Amino acid sequence: MVAVPSWAGTGSAVASFLFVWAMVRNHIPKELYFFISTTLRKAFSFLNPYIHIKLDEYSSERMRKDELYSAAEAYLSSACLHRARRLKAELRRKTDRPFVTIDEYEEVTDTFCGVTVWWHASKHLPKSTTTVISFNSSPEERRFYRLSFHKRHRNLIENDYLDHILTKGRASIARNRQRRLFTNNPTGGGSRNMLWSHVAFEHPATFDTLAMDPERKKAIIDDLVTFREGKEYYKHVGKAWKRGYLLFGPPGTGKSTMIAAIANFLEYDVYDLELTAVKNNTELRKIFLETTGKSIIVIEDIDCSLDLTGERKDKKKKHKDETEAPPSKAIEEVDIANKVTLSGLLNFIDGLWSACGGEKIIIFTTNHIEKLDPALIRRGRMDMHIEMSYCTFEAFKVLAKNYLGIENHHLFDSIRELLLEMKVSPADAAEGLMLKNSGNKDVDVYLQNFIENLNKSKEEANKNAEDMVAVG
Repeated sequence: MVAVPSWAGTGSAVASFLFVWAMVRNHIPKELYFFISTTLRKAFSFLNPYIHIKLDEYSSERMRKDELYSAAEAYLSSACLHRARRLKAELRRKTDRPFVTIDEYEEVTDTFCGVTVWWHASKHLPKSTTTVISFNSSPEERRFYRLSFHKRHRNLIENDYLDHILTKGRASIARNRQRRLFTNNPTGGGSRNMLWSHVAFEHPATFDTLAMDPERKKAIIDDLVTFREGKEYYKHVGKAWKRGYLLFGPPGTGKSTMIAAIANFLEYDVYDLELTAVKNNTELRKIFLETTGKSIIVIEDIDCSLDLTGERKDKKKKHKDETEAPPSKAIEEVDIANKVTLSGLLNFIDGLWSACGGEKIIIFTTNHIEKLDPALIRRGRMDMHIEMSYCTFEAFKVLAKNYLGIENHHLFDSIRELLLEMKVSPADAAEGLMLKNSGNKDVDVYLQNFIENLNKSKEEANKNAEDMVAVG
């Protein structure tokens, strides 16, 4: 009974002190004010056994969402949502389903290694005289999480729990997000957020449906797995965590389908880089810096992209010709400043800038590998060269399984012999097996038609060869 009036008196004394302090704080020297404030904060910190860590939604630059905040948001949504009474749901562009998390001013608890912590979601408004610039929320709104815990557990929280939040949150984001297909905007040079635009990546291709010899397919998959799990190895050997793949072969051999299969296998975003829309090397670096980790950067038909082929030697030889005056130095400098050069692209692939972001795959495709500059496709830049060839019998069996649902047939031997004699692209073979008439799904009919079409193509090819010989 004695304790109650004693504590009541203490509360009254504190309230009186705060009231008096509020009245006199504006009438004392600034140095004295800061000294008293610091002393009071230390006194209250000594009496309060709890520590608070604030996680702001945006970094100090206010350009993009802070990764730790996003990880905490995803973690709380998956691990602590059942403890919250007030929730909020929103449909985000990065996902294909509603995202549910705890609402503002809601508090939930979590347990880590037997230690209880408290998460409080909040937001505050800046002073009326302050303008906060944000590209992802209204100027007035600044959201944050406050993590509270007892000071005796400080080392555990700072060294282990925050890493736990980051790891679990990243995994949750990767598991639930809608992967995206990006393309660079032709204007560029404006707002950083306008360098890329994107749509949902929904290509259904997988390695199971890819028409390719199983052994070659397995070698590619093994290489991708090694890359995905090689963070520590790349760090150990002192290389940037990236890998280059060159896909080459005739049109219709499945180069774009291979890219989609790789993206689906690794669950990476795809950045389809159109070099002709990039003004110069400086803009190329800006575009590269806006790509994220766990992504595939694709340049298709690179032999047709700007002047990046193996013609440098011919040009040098031409400039040495005494009968032709070389261009002036001023014209050359202006020309270089307004286009992407081979050296700029090489720096983009494996120069100092290539290490930014980490865990990236760079893929070039071409129909004419012989046209490319050897410096562009050497090992270390394009680490693995993958030839996308004409349809082999093993690739045909994959197509037959995909389109007709069969793995063996008595007509397969005839098809095997024709494919050894004919150059048929996987795209043409797939078109021949596609079920166009829903009323007729007789496998024998489709395979027989496929054989007839191959024979016709063979006859036409032989006839064309004979005509060429006759003309010659």
